[in-house]
Amino acid sequence: MRHPDGTPVRVLVVDDEPDLAGILSDVLRSEGWEVRVAGTGEEALSTGHDFRPDAVVLDVMLPDIDGLQVLRGLRAQAPGVCVLFLTARDAVEDRIAGITAGGDDYVTKPFSLEEVLARLRGLLRRAGMTRTTDTTKLLAFGDLVMDEDAREVSRGGQVVELTPTEFELLRFLLRNPRRVLSKAQILDRVWSYDFGGQAHVVELYISYLRKKIDAGRSPLIHTVRGVGYVLKSDPR
Repeated sequence: MRHPDGTPVRVLVVDDEPDLAGILSDVLRSEGWEVRVAGTGEEALSTGHDFRPDAVVLDVMLPDIDGLQVLRGLRAQAPGVCVLFLTARDAVEDRIAGITAGGDDYVTKPFSLEEVLARLRGLLRRAGMTRTTDTTKLLAFGDLVMDEDAREVSRGGQVVELTPTEFELLRFLLRNPRRVLSKAQILDRVWSYDFGGQAHVVELYISYLRKKIDAGRSPLIHTVRGVGYVLKSDPR
């Protein structure tokens, strides 16, 4: 996704957890977006004034200024900026407060990095700020095809029914064909950034995918012992 003139989408990440902010910024940059990071409300307002972001990932709980106040300040600078709240709070009243204050969407920690990306893409599309570079909106590898918008998957023309988690796992593999992905990378990207589970959850869902994607067909999902998994047609 880019602006209609071809320039990159600009996203400001505001969170006082450096590790989380770093992970988020890396993921957003992998989309080809231009990213800035702020660890406080004051820094967010200053950076927002100079950077003019298209979207902001904003933690409600900041060390100096409440995230809702930061939102008001950012909107005063740029009324059309998209804001995705990111917070550990999950009470209904907190969600209502965020949306009432002008937030466009709300994600609670722990979260899936894919979910954050999907929410941001949706916000930017609805705001009419971007064009999608992939006009087909399909991910494909061999005879395996995923329609991201319709959330449909087929192999050899036959529809494959996947759970939401299986879908996100396969999407990550399809976006990184022939690249060996570690279990840690998969946990970070498909599940939450601080997911408390062990690597066996990845092994379990890989086995689920294989039964649905590879059963009775030439295998596409391969194990690289001691490293992780790779989507490729040749097992060698």
